[in-house]
Amino acid sequence: MFTEPHRPIDFLRRRGWLEVVCGSMFSGKTEELIRRLTRARIARQRVEIFKPALDTRYHDQNVVSHNQNSIRSTPVQSPSEILLLAGGATDVVGIDEAQFFDESLVDVCRQLADAGTRVIVAGLDMDYLGRPFGPMPALLATAEFVTKVHAVCVCCGELAAYSYRLSASESQVLLGETDAYEARCRPCFLAGPAARPAIEAARAAWAALGLVRR
Repeated sequence: MFTEPHRPIDFLRRRGWLEVVCGSMFSGKTEELIRRLTRARIARQRVEIFKPALDTRYHDQNVVSHNQNSIRSTPVQSPSEILLLAGGATDVVGIDEAQFFDESLVDVCRQLADAGTRVIVAGLDMDYLGRPFGPMPALLATAEFVTKVHAVCVCCGELAAYSYRLSASESQVLLGETDAYEARCRPCFLAGPAARPAIEAARAAWAALGLVRR
């Protein structure tokens, strides 16, 4: 699906499109974004990478995954800056933490793709309440390619698609790592604070019966 480099005819036609990588916290979204952008650079394509200026968790400038892989990027305050900085000579534009931008990001991505640029966007599809997050729903609806990645539920070990917030903050935007969030599956997300004790109690019961949870 994401083969590099493009065929020569693709360069002549300047065919652009939008790819979206989405999922919960700790699901590998940024890791996948970095992988695709690195492959594009290996293919000698001209790559520009952007992230929200407010995201300074690991580095002020670099896009950094949870396992510390990183790639150089340009922090921007608004999506309009991406159009100005990407220019017309860029083959691939990568955008991380897209959920933190406003809805104008959708039109920016459309303009870039229409102009022949491959646009790769990564972001949370849902906030800590399980609601669609920022411009992500519209990006998912208009993308040619969508990849949903999953984390592992810290309570039961199943596939996780939700970001469970551990703090009491009710702000939709709250930067944090494992100190502020857990990846959870739907049942454990809905169970809230009771999920972990319930799972531990179940494991203890299985152990007492000589059963092993797969």
